[in-house]
Amino acid sequence: MALPTEPSVDDVRAAVRAWVSEHVPAAWREAAARGGAPAIREVRTRADYERWYPVFGRSGLVAPTWEPAYGGLGLSADLARAAEAELARFNLGRLNPLGLANAAPALFAHGDERQRLRYLPPIVRNEEFWCQLFSEPGAGSDLASLATRAVRDGDSWIVTGQKVWTTWGFKADFGVLLARTDPDAPKRAGITYFLLDMRQPGVDVRPLRHITGEVDFCEVFLDDAVVPDSQRVGRVGDGWRVAGVTLSGERQMVSGAGSGGVDRIGGSGIAHLIRLARRISAEGRPGGWDDPVVRQEIVRLYSEERIRGWTNERVRDRLRAGLPPGPESSIGKVHQGTLNQRMQALAVDLLGPFGAAWESDATEYARSLPHEVRGMLRSRANTIEGGTTEVNKNILAERVLGLPREPDEHRGRPWRDVPRS
Repeated sequence: MALPTEPSVDDVRAAVRAWVSEHVPAAWREAAARGGAPAIREVRTRADYERWYPVFGRSGLVAPTWEPAYGGLGLSADLARAAEAELARFNLGRLNPLGLANAAPALFAHGDERQRLRYLPPIVRNEEFWCQLFSEPGAGSDLASLATRAVRDGDSWIVTGQKVWTTWGFKADFGVLLARTDPDAPKRAGITYFLLDMRQPGVDVRPLRHITGEVDFCEVFLDDAVVPDSQRVGRVGDGWRVAGVTLSGERQMVSGAGSGGVDRIGGSGIAHLIRLARRISAEGRPGGWDDPVVRQEIVRLYSEERIRGWTNERVRDRLRAGLPPGPESSIGKVHQGTLNQRMQALAVDLLGPFGAAWESDATEYARSLPHEVRGMLRSRANTIEGGTTEVNKNILAERVLGLPREPDEHRGRPWRDVPRS
């Protein structure tokens, strides 16, 4: 997208409008003018969007604050907000969210220029899809106790171990990986951060089907997988510090409104709750929009969602300025986890008996789930993914409020001597 050397807000808005007019399909633009996101979904399938997405990726608008060499436009935070405001009504969600929110912040903060030039542009264009290889069967909330090993072999590292709850691992080209490189160091000091090629021998990805019948998560077995040292991010043994940037990005991504994620939270938002309540009243059924208690609960959730959105916008400003999200991203994550669960539960409550039973064949279960029921079931993961609510409360207490750390009798001991599951 062409811009003057020193663009103004008006220049950016005009350029985005011109780009939309030329590149966004007319049917999508007409639907946006007619009825916003719901109308767009009627004329645009996910497959349609994925086929068109390279056009968006080449525009620089996917990550407008990034420099052009990395696939962006080099805009200031204020100019990026102006661009986003013009794009908002067309519902142009970002694909490759784990590349944008998890891998990219670590590359900016701790990667070298060669790595940024190699990996960031394909992330923006969704040409190389990313996943995150952190959690293990015995290292979830206590991530620093992870046991996956990486052993130096000349200019490469040989990786062996198991990861679990790897979102979209089955379609990833690369993964950000934490592996233990020094078992004699304290557990946080012996970890190194790598970029792993997922399409190589020695990487076995096995999907995990969740309660809605779909597959998002995977377990990954690493058996002598090879990582060139050129794909190490940060210093050897400094992976815990690098991982902090990725984890902040992940928390920001799953924080809901204003986070910039796509297809991550799922389910019924406030607008859907209002439509559902009004439909129930229009059908003459009790417990709909005409019920003042129902209206009060929806407005309460709406107010909380707006507050969360404003809080997340503060985190997004840091990202637009090229800074890592920081521990403040845990605020949105903690709030989002329980708030979305309450929203999804209310949607099913409004359905009444229609949310408890529906016509379906067992083999068609995943496709037959009502939208509201799917959202409620999926929301069970909200207080776990991106770090459990308990872990994020500790982060807020220690890094935002400045309270003392929790006692750890094993702190400073070599990892090999620390008990673990």
